[in-house]
This record gives sequence, structure tokens and C-alpha cells, in this order.
Amino acid sequence: MINKVHILAIGAHPDDVELSAGGTILKHVHAGKKVAIVDLTQGELGSRGTIETRYEEARNASKILGVSYRENICLEDGFFELEQQSLLKLVVQIRRFQPEIVLANAIRDRHPDHGRGSEFISRACFLAGLVKIETQFEGKSQEKWRPKAVYHYIQDRHIQPDFVIDVTPFAKEKFEAIKAYKTQFYDPNSAEANTPISGKDFYDFLEGRMREFGRDINVEFAEGYTVERTMGVNLLGDLI
Repeated sequence: MINKVHILAIGAHPDDVELSAGGTILKHVHAGKKVAIVDLTQGELGSRGTIETRYEEARNASKILGVSYRENICLEDGFFELEQQSLLKLVVQIRRFQPEIVLANAIRDRHPDHGRGSEFISRACFLAGLVKIETQFEGKSQEKWRPKAVYHYIQDRHIQPDFVIDVTPFAKEKFEAIKAYKTQFYDPNSAEANTPISGKDFYDFLEGRMREFGRDINVEFAEGYTVERTMGVNLLGDLI
């Protein structure tokens, strides 16, 4: 079965995509594009919450974002590596969704799973296009598929973006999707231990990052991406 989408957003953990690409997803969904999310791990090593709460939170966030599908391939949080069986799990999903564009983890970051996830996703996108790699989904053989582009969103550590996208009209909804992960982020009533992302200051940081990227193109809020190859445009007027 093929569940064709325009964009496949992939993250090492549930909430990676919402934090850094949530506005981009909302903008494309509102423009009529189909979007799917694949989480590599269940986020089981997170200091707060449980696997069960993460699944519930991911479902709630997905409804806010309006994505068509969400899948978790259940690699081991903190320990997944670039090895054959793990990569093939993601190849199956890439061939299932046949995306034109893949959004992937930051090329380097504070959390080592993010940089590793970045390389893992890029590798799987390449392998998915090789005809001699055979995979099946729901008992049926899959055809090869390679996305036209892989763009890496920017996470905790600052990376100079190659391009930014205006997400100003969708900033409020993006934060609603982030706040769906109520065990992970700021909750004044929570009795769980504090973490680097559980304070109100983390929301301030996220807003500041979006304002920083927006300032470069004279908008209020933007999200930034790095590219793997030179980008092309048809007309200079397409650039802002």
C-alpha cells in the first residue's frame, strides 16, 4: 500500500518535529498538502512522562498539526545506530509515503540522537532509491523511491540556516502542538524533576529563535533549515 504525501517529517523523538518544523507543517497542511510524521524512537529515555503518555501526546499534537499519518518505528532511544535492520525500517516508511520532501533532524545538536538521526534519515532516503534493496509493507513488495530533497530543521544549538520559511500565521497553533506534550514541557503544577526543556524559559527560547529567523526576511516568525545540495529557483522573484 502507498500512502502518498507531499512532505514526510522525521524526528529521532516524538516532539522533535513539532518543536522545529511545526509551523512549516501547519502552513503546508493549510495549503492543501498531505504531510506524514515518522518518529524513530518512542522517547523512552525522557526524564519525564512514560512511553504511554508520549504516544497520547503525539496523537494530540498530530491532530493540531493536521497531519494525515503518524508512525513510530520503535528504534531504541539513545542507542539506535546506522545498521541495516534499523535503516530498513525507515526505508519501508519512505517507500510507503513516497514524499517529495523529507524534513529531518538537525545536522548536529546538544542531544546526540539528533545529529545521529540526521545522518540516519539521509542514509535511509538514499537507500530507499536503490532498486536492489527489497522491502515489503503489509505483505506487498515496495517500489524504490527517493525524495527530491532532504531539508534539516534546526533544533537546540544554533545553526545558520540556508533558508527560512515564514510561519507567522501559524505560530500560535505551533505552540499548541508543542504544549500537547504536557509531561515534557512547562507545567507549573507538575511535581516531576526539572529538565533543560521543562521551564517557561524554554518557550521564550523557542519564540526568540523563531523571531531571529523571521527578522532576516522581515516577518515576525520563521523556521530555519539547512540543505544537502544546491537549491535552484525558476525566477529571482521567487526569493524574498
